[in-house]
Amino acid sequence: MTEPLLSVRDLSVAFHQGGNTSVAVDHVSFDIAKGEVVALVGESGSGKSVTANSILKLLPYPAASHPSGQIVFKGQDLLKARPEALRNVRGNDITMIFQEPMTSLNPLHSVERQIAEILHLHQVISNDAARKRVIELLVEVGIRDPEKRLGAFPHELSGGQRQRVMIAMALANRPELLIADEPTTALDVTVQARILELLAKLKTEYGMSMLFITHDLGIVRKFADRVCVMTKGKIVETGPTTEIFANPQHDYTRHLLAAEPRGEPPPSDASRPIIIETEDLKVWFPIKTGLLRRATDYVKAVDGVDLTLRAGHTLGIVGESGSGKTTLGLAMTRLIASQGRVAFVGRDIQGLGFADMRPLRKQMQIVFQDPYGSLSPRMSVGDIVGEGLSVHEPSISAGDREERVSEALAETGLDPETRHRYPHEFSGGQRQRIAIARAMVLKPQFVMLDEPTSALDMSVQAQVVELLRELQQKHGLAYLFISHDLRVVKALANDIIVMRNGKAVETGTAKELFANPKEDYTKALLAAAFDIEAKPVPPPT
Repeated sequence: MTEPLLSVRDLSVAFHQGGNTSVAVDHVSFDIAKGEVVALVGESGSGKSVTANSILKLLPYPAASHPSGQIVFKGQDLLKARPEALRNVRGNDITMIFQEPMTSLNPLHSVERQIAEILHLHQVISNDAARKRVIELLVEVGIRDPEKRLGAFPHELSGGQRQRVMIAMALANRPELLIADEPTTALDVTVQARILELLAKLKTEYGMSMLFITHDLGIVRKFADRVCVMTKGKIVETGPTTEIFANPQHDYTRHLLAAEPRGEPPPSDASRPIIIETEDLKVWFPIKTGLLRRATDYVKAVDGVDLTLRAGHTLGIVGESGSGKTTLGLAMTRLIASQGRVAFVGRDIQGLGFADMRPLRKQMQIVFQDPYGSLSPRMSVGDIVGEGLSVHEPSISAGDREERVSEALAETGLDPETRHRYPHEFSGGQRQRIAIARAMVLKPQFVMLDEPTSALDMSVQAQVVELLRELQQKHGLAYLFISHDLRVVKALANDIIVMRNGKAVETGTAKELFANPKEDYTKALLAAAFDIEAKPVPPPT
């Protein structure tokens, strides 16, 4: 047999803090052959990223250590390599793509500067030659009009474009091994499909090996040659992708394969009262130019959307990033200015001011995409969940408020005794349950759910979807469910609006839309989500 390009042998990683030691990776071994894609799969906290970061020694040393192991790349043990030797390997022979490009790219540097920096670090190259190579790389990764993008900053690019820039940086010096750490988790399904196609194409052209880290087994099935299944710091099963999916041996592997939002939403009932409806709802942002900064054009984020949502029903809003999904939800809850009619429980709320809207806020709650970002790290869970009661029901006693908080936590599957702890002490799924409890404690009629499962593992997604269904049936809640994950939408939504460029391009019941989509764009979304054939739809201009 030929020598593997990378060989990880008996690797352990320990973290030391305040006299305590915890083992994050426990005697892990795997190989990656030249030109092979190996997927490292498992839920959050399983040790996947810690293992990947160990390869290039990117962990926070000396807080992290390696009690055992070797990481041999082309005959060299990287764990014992000197700093200057590692610098030659990083960004040159081995490169890495991270999950969230917005936090990985420098917000103060242009696209050209960030990619050219990689070239200048590892090559003797002139500025003109570097610029030419940057343009070539942007073309390779599918950035249109690359010359116009050279001076762009990360905030001026879409999520998919930012990830393509990260890939261009990773490929700048034609590496032999690419480590991709959840590179598509934060992307829409159609953008995700395009990024995976791009990586597969570049892998073939460059002859690269790849370590692909993910919790999405649907991606693994289409993309990887071999799979290593990881949990609690250990690899519990490994083998060719086809064998792992056809005949999983370990209980945890079977658990991962079965972990997908299932079931159906509560049945529709047209006799239920209408909670919220809109007519010709528009959100136009002016584009101001010239010395006097006059509006010369508009970004039509939401452009004439009509919808009706009844008690006990879920309306799914789907579409790619920038389609207007979240803007629609914010306009419906009167958190941004809009035009058109918005009625809540029969009352037109479009013209209401701040003071008049405040009593209604109790009945209109929001659960955001990233619970860690929406929960204050300086407040205990009890204070976070109880804050709304302090604002909207100030007359209740401290004892009654604490009892309501405990009831809300128990209802969302959390131990009320944990109310004295802080958000960083909980997992991602638990933090999302806290965010849901914060909304439910006020007993609302309408809840806007803005991508509440996109940052969660598949098994945790299924748990959160089941929780939301239970709460809806118990309290007759009306949900506006915003998501790009059509598998989750299918399990939760009664009706669906498909949005693109601010417009509702297709509407209907979930069953009709999934069974017989009419628009090519809807077909492309379904194809990307469920791995079926459809006519490809080009990205919007």
